[in-house]
Amino acid sequence: MRSVWPLCLLLLLLAGCAAEVRTSSQAQLRLSPQASRITDPAELGVLSPVLYPQPPGATQFPELESADLVDDELEDIATTGEAEALVETDDAVAANPDDEEVLDPETLEDNAALQAADAAPPEEEGETVFIDEKTFDFPIVDNEKVRYFVDYFSGPIKKNVRNWLERSTRYLPMMREVFAEQGLPRDLVYLAMIESGFNNKAFSRARASGPWQFMERTGRAYGLSNDWWRDERRDPEKATRAAARHLADLYRMFDGDWYLAIAAYNAGAGKIRRAIERYGTRDFWELTHGSYLREETKHYVPKMLAGLLIAKHPEYYGFTDLNFQEPLAYEQAEIPSVTDIEVIARLAESDYEIIKQLNPELKRWSTPPGVESYQVRLPVGSGALFTERYAQLPENQRANFVYHKVKKGDTPGALARRYNVRTDDILRFNKLRSTRSLRIGQNLLIPLNPEAGKMSLADLRESLRDDAPAAKSGKGGTKHYTVRSGDSLWKIATRFHVTEKQLRSWNGLGSKSGLKVGQKLVVAAGSGKGQPAAAAKSTRQAAPKAAQADLKKVVYQVRAGDSLWTIGRQFDVDTQQICDWNKLPKNPVLRPGQRLTLLVKSTHRG
Repeated sequence: MRSVWPLCLLLLLLAGCAAEVRTSSQAQLRLSPQASRITDPAELGVLSPVLYPQPPGATQFPELESADLVDDELEDIATTGEAEALVETDDAVAANPDDEEVLDPETLEDNAALQAADAAPPEEEGETVFIDEKTFDFPIVDNEKVRYFVDYFSGPIKKNVRNWLERSTRYLPMMREVFAEQGLPRDLVYLAMIESGFNNKAFSRARASGPWQFMERTGRAYGLSNDWWRDERRDPEKATRAAARHLADLYRMFDGDWYLAIAAYNAGAGKIRRAIERYGTRDFWELTHGSYLREETKHYVPKMLAGLLIAKHPEYYGFTDLNFQEPLAYEQAEIPSVTDIEVIARLAESDYEIIKQLNPELKRWSTPPGVESYQVRLPVGSGALFTERYAQLPENQRANFVYHKVKKGDTPGALARRYNVRTDDILRFNKLRSTRSLRIGQNLLIPLNPEAGKMSLADLRESLRDDAPAAKSGKGGTKHYTVRSGDSLWKIATRFHVTEKQLRSWNGLGSKSGLKVGQKLVVAAGSGKGQPAAAAKSTRQAAPKAAQADLKKVVYQVRAGDSLWTIGRQFDVDTQQICDWNKLPKNPVLRPGQRLTLLVKSTHRG
């Protein structure tokens, strides 16, 4: 027993020596031209190398709504990274947000760069020196790990970081203001660059979403809803306010240590607390020496510091001639009932994609059903015009469907009678196999147009728009259609369930005759001079078979970058038809190598 004491004393002496060497050694900085050497951390007003005060001019944290979350509830709350209690396996398949869209190439590239899979920083951080620079209101240090990521960001992934810096100015003014309101360091907003590259569409393999990469449970705890219609984690302003409150809670939990708070934002507060208990230290850099924390969390703080250094002095690190984006600006209008995005765009004299960009939380084609006072964002200068026009628009013209939640006793037949549509339309529109497929609580989309089951969703919307030329009935039942931009004889024939040959015959078109915008076509011959009633009936019966004869079957293999839209454009078919032919869900995720069966015109050579 006595032989143990000398060994214990020796270990204590060695530990004390190591601590003395660590806190006393300082090195000249080379990261920033304005950086200067600090010989005593006390000059920064710190209580320990990793315990920092509020930024100059900032007030103490106000009473936050999230303060109701007790420490125990915060234990397992995480955003990205480990999120042990929230991710079932480490091999979670990369997925899209509810599979509602294929991530665009830019977002996929951002995701790959943010993962930094090829990064190999040194295991030891070496000397850690505090940077005294008035341009920062967040504590900055220099060590070998920080320098490694400065070189990594300005080297292997410089192109991506350049995009992030250019994109950042769209959101920085708003983010800094929100963080200042919460008494947080304004420079802390650059954590969003490490999380998402300021990309609202960023979506991790752990299913974290949005610019601040909130997990489902964390977002819900801070008031961010996510359902089939919207994901508020993708809204930059709502997510920033939630992130500010979450970071303030973590800062409070870890007694004013920003490095531990940031690490907890990545790994979860419970993980960092257990690491502190296991290793007996509150120094973030000491915690990274063990094997308990994952590599992602160990790299998280130095990556944030490196990103902040580059963002504050981009030209010094080789980022010149940056094309910064204009700050986000918009007007808001209150919408009392579900409204199609196309309708919003039309009333605001804007574009569908612009409205989607201003409202990134919207995952579908309309505002969420059941929300009585939805705040929609509009381009600057269009708010008054939109409000005036919207007030004059009948409610039944605001959306192209009715949203119905199945109750006890509901049947497709009863719903069809209630909404004046056909039972088959309800089944087809919701991809139900039979009338017995309804479940209590199930959400159904009831098409307003009885023909919705026979046409694509895009055609349904077009037919419901008050400025869309529809087929008009003339004498004897003859119907006419006014040609629109983008129309082809094939599309018109498909829409009205006739053949191209019939259209050419009824309208005196030759085999090489083209269509002109504004041209009026006969699309259904009635019992007048053009065609007797019996002949018209015979034509309608024969039309499907004739149309089938003009089609050929093509098996298409999906390639990287393909989408339903690009495939439909290539083969001149509607995206909804592709879904119907291949029994695909709405907005499916296409994967390279997947085979799709298409029915295209026999003359098509795509």
